[in-house]
Amino acid sequence: MKGKSLLRFQKWTARGSLFAGLCWIIFFSFSFMEESIPDKIWIEKGKEENFNFRLPVTGELEQEGLEVFGNQSPAVEQDKIKLDLNESFSLKSTEQGKYSITCRLFGLFPIKEVAVEVVEEAKVVPCGIPVGIYVKTDGILIIGTGTVTGSDGMSYEPAENLVKSGDYVKTVDDQVIGTKEELIEKINQCQGEPVILGVLREDEYIHLKVQPVQVSEEEYKLGIWVRDDLAGVGTLTFYDGQGAYGALGHPVSDLDTGIKVSLGEGTLYEAEVAGITKGEKGNPGEIAGVITYLDQYRLGTVEENTNVGIYGHLGKTPQKIGEETYLPVGLKQEIKEGEATIISTVSGERREYSIVITDMDYNSENKGILFEVTDPELLSLTGGIVQGMSGSPIIQNGKVIGAVTHVFVQDASKGYGIFIENMLGH
Repeated sequence: MKGKSLLRFQKWTARGSLFAGLCWIIFFSFSFMEESIPDKIWIEKGKEENFNFRLPVTGELEQEGLEVFGNQSPAVEQDKIKLDLNESFSLKSTEQGKYSITCRLFGLFPIKEVAVEVVEEAKVVPCGIPVGIYVKTDGILIIGTGTVTGSDGMSYEPAENLVKSGDYVKTVDDQVIGTKEELIEKINQCQGEPVILGVLREDEYIHLKVQPVQVSEEEYKLGIWVRDDLAGVGTLTFYDGQGAYGALGHPVSDLDTGIKVSLGEGTLYEAEVAGITKGEKGNPGEIAGVITYLDQYRLGTVEENTNVGIYGHLGKTPQKIGEETYLPVGLKQEIKEGEATIISTVSGERREYSIVITDMDYNSENKGILFEVTDPELLSLTGGIVQGMSGSPIIQNGKVIGAVTHVFVQDASKGYGIFIENMLGH
């Protein structure tokens, strides 16, 4: 009896292990398929775009207005067609519009909805030149809190556990403020009475009551570290025929908190490379730049700070561009692993440097292109990618396909890039 019970137990254990294994296989299959299929596909109006995902997935596509070539077959519904994503197919439309593909694993299990958008052919001027970025925050950014020594010699932390890093002070006692100086003035006018701070915390507007500490006869403090502007050097990625530009490929973030800055207003300036700290293992290196804040060096406005870069309009063509050359935009499906170039001005001269694209993640916001620097001159000059090169355009087959965004801290020769369509579709 005991032997039979043990045998039964072993059988159930084996079945349980098999079931668990199947569950893990299905889970990883879903995850792999979801990552391998783009969330969004752009196709140019009037152009036949080819796709070959090589996955055991079927897609159900709205037929009206979108031509399909390849492996399609009639679906149950008359206005839809089925696609086999394990085989190549092409999409084409003569009109702009938005469509969707419902993807199913083995034709049974829903994986995701893929948005398909038909867009006009885009051409931009790839730049790769350094620019000075100066922005005012939308409100007073709180970096952190600290201890205040009162006029009585005692230590106080009046704002501790009330405000948070990343909060934006918008008002003091219902009066709008925009600078650190205005905040200091309002606090000193409190005469020892509590003040009400109107604070934007993420997407929520709240009121916080804080008791200022008197530190001298006419001076009061809240014990908060604040910032109302930021400045730095980045790389201009592109601009179009209307002077609209994109830069960086990632947001402008506060150096201390790492939080994306809520932008009030900003200005773009010409900048010069003053020096380079070469990237080494554990130290990504950086470009030191010089910005001259004079009107004659003003390039344009900074109007948006997004997860995929900063945007605005140029008032003039940057001198370092020289002769304008418009290049077509290369979409995700056109990018191939292999040779490409980046445009940079790290040497003082705007030129292209060789890289090799080694992998792609179609659904990453700004780390979709994995590449390695192979150009001997760039490796000798910078070690690869350094801070300040974010925004350098990536070129393949005569098309702008993306921009540099990140560097591997442990290996400066390797980095990430953003797909150019992610920047254009911000």
